[in-house]
Amino acid sequence: MAFLHVFVLLLLTQGQAFPIEYTLLKNASTLEAAYLEIGEFSNTSEQYSAQAHPLGTSRQIPQTIIVGVRKGGTRALLEMLDIHPNIVVAATEVHFFDWDENYVKGIEWYRSLMPFSYENQITIEKTPGYFTAPQTPERIHEMNSSIKLLLILRDPTERVISDYTQVYYNRLENHKPVQAFEDIVIKNGALNTKYKAIQRSLYDLHMERWLKFFTLDQIHIVDGNNLIKSPLTELQKVERFLNLPPRIVSSNFYFNQTKGFYCIRSDGRERCLHESKGRPHPVVNETVLEQLYLYFREHNRKFYKMVNQSFDWH
Repeated sequence: MAFLHVFVLLLLTQGQAFPIEYTLLKNASTLEAAYLEIGEFSNTSEQYSAQAHPLGTSRQIPQTIIVGVRKGGTRALLEMLDIHPNIVVAATEVHFFDWDENYVKGIEWYRSLMPFSYENQITIEKTPGYFTAPQTPERIHEMNSSIKLLLILRDPTERVISDYTQVYYNRLENHKPVQAFEDIVIKNGALNTKYKAIQRSLYDLHMERWLKFFTLDQIHIVDGNNLIKSPLTELQKVERFLNLPPRIVSSNFYFNQTKGFYCIRSDGRERCLHESKGRPHPVVNETVLEQLYLYFREHNRKFYKMVNQSFDWH
């Protein structure tokens, strides 16, 4: 097992010009992910405690949380923010505030799942389910009433289709029956507004809960549609929101023609999101699309007014 640890570390540090402590720390999420792939780590504090502990670091409760939304681009946002030397990110979705079985384990259990960080670094975790879970805003507020939150949103209709697509492929991979998008979204000739994917896209209803506990200046909304087209623009806004020095630059991104989206170049490495990201969406019936656009339009207007910001959504 010692050989395995050394082998993984060599992979991560090969070609790096940084001190070993810094390299280990910035690659902490990658290191944990590598162990997760080989079964060395699972989501328990005992096993996470085996992570290398660079001198002068400690595990911190997140000062910033990406709270959602599911299929809004949370993974892309987290990976891109991880470029910044003053940011460290949790390797997995923790589901501390939205899953009761995790929440009862307590704040120290939550802390134990965070990467090691220096005093000048911000720890960020992301769990997309937080945004739509009714109990989450109050629980986060009880932990830290002055925390800064990141929320990445995209066109509600596109998000519904992406949500469906993920479930569709998951069911295929598990040899379960699948349904056409239209058969789920339309029931008895009308829009099936009880469909969970549609419920998750009612941003105004969810945001209303968050604003009972947090002020608007504590919540930065990232435009998920724009992050895909112009990642640097959105990330510079996040840097300013988090009061971080500007360190993310255009050379950190390159457009992958094969995948059809931007990938990351950092610390001498290039990486793209997992192949499960960016899967092709089904071609949806135009009439169904128009029904979705119409249904979300009023909700979108309410949301724009609520956050004093508008987006280029249908």
